[in-house]
Amino acid sequence: MSARYLILEDGSVFAGEGFGSPAVTFGELVFNTSMAGYQEIITNPIYHNQIVVFTQPNVGNYPIVRNIYESIDPTIKGVIVRDLAAFSPLNARDISLSQYMERANIPGVTNIDTRALVHKLRAAGKPMRGSIVPVADDHAFDQLHATVLTNQQVAQVATPKPYPNPDVGQTVVVVDFGLKNGILRELSRRRLNVTVLPYTASADQILRLDPDGVVLSSGPGDPHSLKGSVLEMIRKVQSQVPLMAIGLGHELFALANGAQVDRMPIENHSMNHPIKEIMTDQIDYASQAQGYEVKRDSVDRSKLFVTHVDLLNNSVQGLHHLRYPAFSVQFFPDGAPGPDETDPLFDQFVDMMNQRGGDLNER
Repeated sequence: MSARYLILEDGSVFAGEGFGSPAVTFGELVFNTSMAGYQEIITNPIYHNQIVVFTQPNVGNYPIVRNIYESIDPTIKGVIVRDLAAFSPLNARDISLSQYMERANIPGVTNIDTRALVHKLRAAGKPMRGSIVPVADDHAFDQLHATVLTNQQVAQVATPKPYPNPDVGQTVVVVDFGLKNGILRELSRRRLNVTVLPYTASADQILRLDPDGVVLSSGPGDPHSLKGSVLEMIRKVQSQVPLMAIGLGHELFALANGAQVDRMPIENHSMNHPIKEIMTDQIDYASQAQGYEVKRDSVDRSKLFVTHVDLLNNSVQGLHHLRYPAFSVQFFPDGAPGPDETDPLFDQFVDMMNQRGGDLNER
């Protein structure tokens, strides 16, 4: 492995060895404390334009698995690890993490003191940009400081055209803001007939398909960067059909109903966050990739009530509408990677659709 460097906008240099692609990239640094699941994390569209630092010291000790990708073409900008594990394939089809990243044009750096790096990112108290380069000279820093990262992440990762994920059950429309495959897997396990629409779809376009329910997917970036027409779509759809929102969809659901959403000084990325369901006091562990949070004191109690909170920072993790069969969660109920303790939320969504179908039949 050749020498590679991670440079930060504050002038810091972390020297290491390269793996994966030799490309030079720029991105916003986040750290993820998950003990496993690096393939799902790297392929999750939520990490678009970001460089992920894994706090787990040893990464890459199992082969890439063909059926757990969270997207076909990952758009993560880089991977930083303390120690890239030695890899011995069990058969000729097995490929290592480094081989996969090389094919996907994702650069990585190993032999970096990730503990010191994470301490620096936490101390900054704000997002920090970085770059993976072969030489840490003045020119590399000039390029880093001149780089402007887009705020149109959703437009770059969401589908531009509708497509079906057919089955024989109820009809569900998924609005794609950066859809991860784990959501589609959970819907498929419940035999739901899914149509995925672009995030630009209007309420009329969605309702024209006569869905039994609508899912607002997770995705990357700032919810405020999306046009007001998205919030108008949510307000109309939630009043017509059952709605479930996840991640970025949760934040947009909150904004559409008058709540405030702010940037977190330190993002939460892990698969072991304790989440408390307020109504039952049940505590589940869930997978998270959160950069924005709904301000609890901004929630309009005439429209919404809080259903879940994070026990580590007391942040809002779930909302439910008072008038409509519509709810949202900040975490990933599909896991992928992580615990599946919260996947019954998909069953709750199905129950809401069944209840609506029964109400319509009684009319």
